Amino acid sequence: MLNVSNNRFALIPEEFITDCGKIDGLKRLDFSKNRLVGNLPKFDGFVGLEILDLSYNSLGGKISLELEGLVGLKSLNLSFNQFTGSLPTQLGNSTVLEELLMSVNHFVGTIPVGIMDYRNLRLLDLSQNNLSGSVPDKIGELSKLEVLILSSNKLTGEIPKSLSDITTLLRFAAHQNQFFGSIPSGLTKSLKILDLSYNSLGGSIPSDFLSPQNLQTVDLSNNQLKGSIPTANMSRSLVRLRLGSNQLDGKIPASFEGLKNLMYLELDTNNLTESIPPQLGSCHSLALLDLSQNRLTGTLPGELGKLQSLQVLKLQSNHLTGEIPVEITQLLNLSTLNISGNSLSGPIPSSISRLQKLTSINLQSNRLSGSIPDSLASMTILLELQLGKNQLGGYIPKMPPNLQISLNLSSNLFKGPIPKNLDGLSALEVLDLSNNDFSGEIPEFLTGLKSLTRLILTNNSLSGYIPKFATFVVLETLGNKDLKQAPSPNASPAPRQSKKGTPVAVTVVLAVAAAVFSGLVVTIAVILFSRRYYKVNDEQLQPREDPPLPQVLEGNFLTGNGIHKSNIDFTKAMEAVADPSNIVLKTRFSTYYEAVMPTGSTYYVKKLNWIDKIFQLGSHDKFGNELEAFAKLNNSNVMIPLAYVLTVDSAYLFYEYAPKGTLFDGLHKNMGNDMDWASRYSIAVGVAQGLACLHVCASGPIILLDLSSRNIFLKSLKEPQVGDIELYKVIDPSKSTGSLSTIAGTVGYIPPEYAYTMRVTTAGNVYSFGVILLELLTGKPAVSEGTELAKWVLSNRAQYPNSDHILDFSLSRTSSAVKSQMLAVLKIALGCVNVSPEARPKMKSVLRMLVNAR
Repeated sequence: MLNVSNNRFALIPEEFITDCGKIDGLKRLDFSKNRLVGNLPKFDGFVGLEILDLSYNSLGGKISLELEGLVGLKSLNLSFNQFTGSLPTQLGNSTVLEELLMSVNHFVGTIPVGIMDYRNLRLLDLSQNNLSGSVPDKIGELSKLEVLILSSNKLTGEIPKSLSDITTLLRFAAHQNQFFGSIPSGLTKSLKILDLSYNSLGGSIPSDFLSPQNLQTVDLSNNQLKGSIPTANMSRSLVRLRLGSNQLDGKIPASFEGLKNLMYLELDTNNLTESIPPQLGSCHSLALLDLSQNRLTGTLPGELGKLQSLQVLKLQSNHLTGEIPVEITQLLNLSTLNISGNSLSGPIPSSISRLQKLTSINLQSNRLSGSIPDSLASMTILLELQLGKNQLGGYIPKMPPNLQISLNLSSNLFKGPIPKNLDGLSALEVLDLSNNDFSGEIPEFLTGLKSLTRLILTNNSLSGYIPKFATFVVLETLGNKDLKQAPSPNASPAPRQSKKGTPVAVTVVLAVAAAVFSGLVVTIAVILFSRRYYKVNDEQLQPREDPPLPQVLEGNFLTGNGIHKSNIDFTKAMEAVADPSNIVLKTRFSTYYEAVMPTGSTYYVKKLNWIDKIFQLGSHDKFGNELEAFAKLNNSNVMIPLAYVLTVDSAYLFYEYAPKGTLFDGLHKNMGNDMDWASRYSIAVGVAQGLACLHVCASGPIILLDLSSRNIFLKSLKEPQVGDIELYKVIDPSKSTGSLSTIAGTVGYIPPEYAYTMRVTTAGNVYSFGVILLELLTGKPAVSEGTELAKWVLSNRAQYPNSDHILDFSLSRTSSAVKSQMLAVLKIALGCVNVSPEARPKMKSVLRMLVNAR
């Protein structure tokens, strides 16, 4: 065996290949995960070679006869390269080859019939190319085939019926193609895993389709299937069943009752009718249940409260009636609850606050009445609360403190002043109070909500002057007839004429009297104001005491850089964090402060709250040792801690300041106006470099628990830095009050498998990075109007394969070269957000593909 993988080789010398071909007994040659460029070398000799792996390089060009001499080859892996032209068919001895992997290249044309001559193939992976045409029916002659992957191509025609004859086939994936016609009967008789999603398959699902007892995963979502869901002898081994976004009708089968292993059931966006069967309550392993956007009727069965493993419940856009059953509040692991767009009535159960792992509640567009439960304030990790378009009224209680995505109370029966207890929502981005009967002035405290990007106050009874909001806040106030724009502070008031017939002398006297009276009022006001801030003693007025600074137990530098050591002043930093006006960013786990040092240099000081039980307390020495390991990382695209301070109840980390803020700010708060494609591309490559570095650390991969555009910091538009890298070491998800999927990610960036695997992975980080790429390509946020960006892109690409309309038009129209590069990056992003974690590339490969997309 000769293994030179995981290096930085750019070239294989011809004489080296020639010499290797002379080595007797050489059975395995592994050049994977290097930086090889150029064409495939010709392999002469190599009579005994059984395994050749050239994957994860940048080899290109067409393949012709370079491999025909490898007569003993059993496994060939050319995946993740830049090969073009047709798929090669001269691959040595056709009676020997068992594994052929050609995925993620630029192969075009049809699947050659010649490949079907390799009758001993067990694994055939041709995914993520540009292959077209139909699959040869002769593929059924590969009688030993176990894994067939054709996903993400432009294949068309029908699924070959001959595949049903392969009794060894365990996995068949052909999603994201253009297949049409009916699904052949018997296709699943040997399968464990099937994925035909995002095609144009029609007709009905065969009656025996879900019956084979080895069947574990079925994904037929986003097709044009009709008819009812087959109910005959459903496989007891089913773990995932996705039939969403089709045209299925009939009722939901009660026979789901026996599926004890089922974890993921998606039947959304169909035409299913009748009521939700209470038997679903016996599927005790369910982590996700999505029955949304159907025509379901009847009441919400209380038996769903037995699904103790359930984390995501989506029942929106149906015709459900009755009250929300109190049993739903027994789902203690629930992180997402969406039952909007129904006809539910009655009050919101006060016991909903038992669901302490909820991050998103959407009850809008129902007929709910009564008041909002006071207990909602205890839901400390809730990020989104949608209660609009109901009949709620009365007192608005204190809201969950960490609301971030949206608080929607629109189109209800609320009245009176906008309540002061909304002033603590410092992380909130969207506040919608429209279409109510709020009165009085717009309170000044709303201008202090630092994260607010949109405030909707239309159609109320508000009056007075509109206070000044930050320029990035979209403010909507139409339909409030007594609201007025505040006068410009620089505008001089127009001279007023005295009433006709009023003597000038009288006017002057009145003016002088008014001035004296005003002065007296101001004087009294100043005295009263002063007494609020000064304590009067018998002898003198003494200034009010400032709040105590955090008590420093320990402060240490992590950097050997003399400039930072001379700039950073721990005492000055603690003064900065004591002042809330220095807060520049709040995330779920920490608060960032801007601290200006005595030298004039600016740093970020990030506060971690030790009181929160999700942090591993341990010893201070252990915490320091962990940070020292991070400080030794040497990558300009990773936000490296420079120093830390420990106090009784907090830890403070010091970082270099990023003048351009976060990527989220640049793209969405500033509307991406400063970001041309060159800047966005540089940011994508930089973030990929940072993540690739973190994933291959010598001490083990560093996995980000929460990777989003909010923790990508921009020193400049070409210098991104990945932040929050230390959370993987200092947060203990098992101690969290939320589920792992709550800790591990922001809504819109969370990989689908986190809903049921309960494990953070590097593949999960790749998915989150894919969403960031989609943000850069489309200009859209990760969640928009309740729809996740990744799902929106996949759905639109399935409908319109050319993908042009997905891109940010303001960028793609600039030149054909820019558009071509954006489409190349889009292909990489789609690979990253693949629903299958195993199919996602490693970050090192993502980086290589991005660099090659230039």
